[in-house]
Amino acid sequence: MARVSAALEFEVVDVFTDRPFAGNPLAVVLGAEALTTAQLQALAREFNLSETAFPLRPTPDERERGVGYRLRIFTPLVELPFAGHPSVGTAWLLAARGEVAPGPVVQACGAGELPLEVCADGARVTLTGGTPTTGPVTDVDAVLAAVGLTAEDLAGRAGVAGTGLEFVHLPVRAGSLTRVVPDLTALGRVGDVYVVEQEGPRGFRARMFAADLGVPEDPATGSAALGLAVHAVATGLLPGDGTTAFTVRQGVEMGRPSLLHVEVDARDGAAVAARVSGGAVRVSSGRVRVPPH
Repeated sequence: MARVSAALEFEVVDVFTDRPFAGNPLAVVLGAEALTTAQLQALAREFNLSETAFPLRPTPDERERGVGYRLRIFTPLVELPFAGHPSVGTAWLLAARGEVAPGPVVQACGAGELPLEVCADGARVTLTGGTPTTGPVTDVDAVLAAVGLTAEDLAGRAGVAGTGLEFVHLPVRAGSLTRVVPDLTALGRVGDVYVVEQEGPRGFRARMFAADLGVPEDPATGSAALGLAVHAVATGLLPGDGTTAFTVRQGVEMGRPSLLHVEVDARDGAAVAARVSGGAVRVSSGRVRVPPH
């Protein structure tokens, strides 16, 4: 009789949506404390989703500081220090499983210890990003060419921004999103690009490309939406003082419509904090073999 390899429990949830087969799918693999980095990466390649998340028990020191769990996040190619839809989706799933109580929870990840809030009914999770950062884009024409657009499509100042994971934010004119033709080789040179079209004073529609991470296009990117909040304040698209809420629609062109709710706190023309929230739905579950060492 053939020997059966050890296996781990997993669940797949769709994040930033309230219905299955929309939003951004996330594989959450449970009980992976004993696995090596190489084994975790092998599992992420096997699921081949934009991200696979591994919630782990906190260390004793982390537990004393109030950390609820550690989270390691992998694309099919690399490990990330932080990402939005794995953070929101994992907290949502752990709450649905009764492993996290409604209310505040702290997640430890490569970008630090980040606060989340599970709403009372468990339907939505809010993630607070790390310290906002901004920077210039050295070659806007190269970024435009990488997504098949030209300077005529530009609708404002491009820039680099993030709250733990940075993206190139490219504001474009109405109608330009549907004409995007990504060049994956060129995108690998210019970085992760968030192409954004404004829809009214408090709404945006976006597409995200991260060829260097093994993600040709992502249907919902919480970390990029947080970066958009920082960039929009810095460039005057959103107020430079006070708290502003807005929404981001993403994944429409992929047939996986997503909705991200974002808030940004600004002072003196700069973002000082940003939050993104959304829900999730369970889609599948099962057991996956542990990869060999």
